[in-house]
Amino acid sequence: MKLLSAHRAPNPRRVLMFIAEKGITGIEVVNVDLNAGAHRTPEFLAKSPLAKVPALELDDGRVLTETRAICTYLEGLYPGPNLMGEDATTRAFIEMADRRVELTLLLQIANAIRHTHPGLAALEQPQFADFGRSQGEKLLETAKVFDQLLQQQAWMAGERFSIADITAFCALEFARGLIKFTPARNGLQALQAWRDRVAERPSAAV
Repeated sequence: MKLLSAHRAPNPRRVLMFIAEKGITGIEVVNVDLNAGAHRTPEFLAKSPLAKVPALELDDGRVLTETRAICTYLEGLYPGPNLMGEDATTRAFIEMADRRVELTLLLQIANAIRHTHPGLAALEQPQFADFGRSQGEKLLETAKVFDQLLQQQAWMAGERFSIADITAFCALEFARGLIKFTPARNGLQALQAWRDRVAERPSAAV
């Protein structure tokens, strides 16, 4: 298999971290230069019509896109260590937590960066600065909700590390690098402590 990736983007990093947590080897990782427009070439669009990374080329030639779908496929191929739940109830609650993180925290961070950071102007046309700033403001409110959650439980989905923690960590690291957002600077100590624990895992180094 071959993973078409972009190391600085949060969604490809989610897949890379998922692979590292599982100890999967043998997947070739090919970096796609987004700044050079490599994701908009006819060759790439034939594999990923929406011009998005990551994309996983299977051995039979088919291409799987969308981060969650790729991780679900890999979880099926490599069941352990389990990151998405071993029974229907656990799977449902982990997916709920992951979706909440993805559709709030990660999306708000991505929108804030895409629409305010000058380095992404070439990738996000047109940029809407007011929208980006509003997303940054909503980000703080969302982060407070997760901080309160982590005052009551150890991990995003409960008492065990899961794919939801990978999604949240990659989102916050993206924000830390490009808009200098950190939980500690905003008084969110539980969220910061959780982030620091995840950062100690070997998979966080991808």
